[in-house]
Amino acid sequence: MPVLTIDGRRIGYDDSGGPGTPLVLLHGFPLDRGVWDEQLAALAATRVIRVDLRGCGESEPSDGPALMEVLAADVAGVLDALQVERAALAGHSIGGYVALAFFRMFAERVSGLALVASHVSEDAGANPNAAPAQRELAAARDAQARRLETEGRMDAAIESYLPRYFAPRVYRDRPDLVDRARAMMARQDPGGCAQLVRGMQQRLDSHDLLEDFGVPALVIAGDADSYLDPRTLRETASAIRGAEFVLLEDTGHLPQWEAPERTADALAAFAQRVHG
Repeated sequence: MPVLTIDGRRIGYDDSGGPGTPLVLLHGFPLDRGVWDEQLAALAATRVIRVDLRGCGESEPSDGPALMEVLAADVAGVLDALQVERAALAGHSIGGYVALAFFRMFAERVSGLALVASHVSEDAGANPNAAPAQRELAAARDAQARRLETEGRMDAAIESYLPRYFAPRVYRDRPDLVDRARAMMARQDPGGCAQLVRGMQQRLDSHDLLEDFGVPALVIAGDADSYLDPRTLRETASAIRGAEFVLLEDTGHLPQWEAPERTADALAAFAQRVHG
């Protein structure tokens, strides 16, 4: 599988190639770029570049907190190596935070931005208005990071995330998806994921960016997401001029697997808007 060395660090990626403005897909935590596999067929007409965040997939872990700005710089390094000047970005969960950081740092390189089960607020530990599930998650971040490092296994992250990642129907009717997510989470680097947790703690609030979007935008929300209130994500989309909001029924925090076709269709329509 292809890897690049960005500032001395191995970063895993893949590139479907082809003409036109690429769409960069950034995965959530604690997953890797394989989470987008089911969307690739619908995006066959678009050049798709998928990047593994530090500590995930084929990318080496960070030496310290994996700040969203550091991860965004990795994405910029991949694009530089591929001689890509501008791209659209679609980020799932933490991938959305990275996409927002990229936009803050390199707005002139962004031709479109999509948030998939992701939001623009700072970490819930610094946000008294965060939802209870988010506050609970934030309160446990320090202990989770320590367990990941000391145990050298992904158990702490799996125990925290897996029981809430999906809509209730998935746990009842699709245990194969739960097992698939567990396997993907288990193969990530524990130390690297600890640094991702610390990086998420320090992320900036990005509400100030919304009025500056002059590019196509998309917000995808699941109506059964236990982490993110879809009403909040609808408000985010309404604050962006011309943004499209897609609400997926009976879908939790992983729409790529829970509603693969509808997610793929939304991303394909977004890519068409980017291409004009």
